Amino acid sequence: MAAPASELATWEWLKSQSALGELLDVDFTGLSHNRLYRASDALMQHRDTIEAHVFGAAISLFAVQETVTLYDLTNTYFEGQAELNDKAQHGHSKEKRTDCPIVTLGLVLDGSGFVRRSKTFEGNVTEGPTLQVMLDGLKAPIGALVIMDAGIATEANIDFAVKNKYRYLVVRRGGVREFDATQAEPTQTAGGETLQLQKKLSADGQEIELYCYSKGRATKETAMVERFCKVFEAGLQKMADGLKKPRGEKNMKKLLVRIGRLNQTSRGNSQHYTVTLTPDESGETAMALTWEKTFVDGTMATHPGVYCLRTNVLDWSADKLWQTYSTLTDIESVFRSLKGELGLRPVFHQKENRADGHLFITVLAYQCVQVIRKTLKEVGIKDCWETLRKTLLIQQRVTTSMNRPDGRTIHIRKSTRAEPALARIYQALGIHSAPGGTRKLIV
Repeated sequence: MAAPASELATWEWLKSQSALGELLDVDFTGLSHNRLYRASDALMQHRDTIEAHVFGAAISLFAVQETVTLYDLTNTYFEGQAELNDKAQHGHSKEKRTDCPIVTLGLVLDGSGFVRRSKTFEGNVTEGPTLQVMLDGLKAPIGALVIMDAGIATEANIDFAVKNKYRYLVVRRGGVREFDATQAEPTQTAGGETLQLQKKLSADGQEIELYCYSKGRATKETAMVERFCKVFEAGLQKMADGLKKPRGEKNMKKLLVRIGRLNQTSRGNSQHYTVTLTPDESGETAMALTWEKTFVDGTMATHPGVYCLRTNVLDWSADKLWQTYSTLTDIESVFRSLKGELGLRPVFHQKENRADGHLFITVLAYQCVQVIRKTLKEVGIKDCWETLRKTLLIQQRVTTSMNRPDGRTIHIRKSTRAEPALARIYQALGIHSAPGGTRKLIV
């Protein structure tokens, strides 16, 4: 929390820079860094018990009702190859570190932002199958609402939620985009943008489909379609021009392979094109390449800015459904806090249990930070943890030494005076503005 880093860097910080030992009355100067590693091992042995206790304490402290469960995954990369860690695998790195093996962290959170459960997965794990592993045995209350994004919202996971009597609110995977502005109602995002929501009952009457239209998203998606269509057409034109050159590529099989590769990089926009490759009488040599573009209805090209949520909660308004789903964006801020403010990345450990311990310690640090930030928000202090930490760093423990007439020296050790911003934080948390008190020593 105070100095996010590796366990080794934390050990050095405790010994040479921090007054934490003095505040806790613990002598860190003789601490071996191996003790920190053994502490990590001990925490991992009781991971489930610790998580259950910390979550229960947080829920009790803030009187939060357990009604919403958020789930998502993130990953972090290793420094080194981590050959002793079977979970360290190459996969889709969210930090674009394709050169490093990664490990995946799954989090189940309550709507209040507290972590109910965490688990470490292989770096190349696919999102869908992980939900059942995480929720199995969690004993969430019957009727709890599970919110997840499209990557996790597979039909198998939705069937699992229904079987275990969970409600669900997810982004629909695939399907045709629809939107009727005459049937829509407006809602406001936290950023002040107006969204249009169209609520529709599914054909079987078991789900609500909520079509959401964002003008800002529409502008972005329109530009994306134009860009990828332009690149796709440029690729086709290059092949067509090659057919007119004496040494240009004319082999039918090779050109079909090139067209296939072009389709793969088009982000689905090749569906709007009918491409015709005309062969000669032998069928082996291409004579001409032509194409026609007709936008397929119900796609990003014809309905930019539209996405669909699906849920088995039938009695909520469109606005309540969308506002509840928007809490999933809180997970993104959680992951940013874990990675940027709390030292989740990178992982320096090469052994699996130590790497898992590093991630778990980071999750525990987040829980503590969440308690502090939630308490501060109640009095209007909404700063991120990094900003709060900078404010807290201003105060220090100092020693003043003075010579006495009898030849002895008096040493007075106390905290510096808290600046106004820091004093306000202390007041909100019920902490004395001069932590550690005053100590006198005459020698």
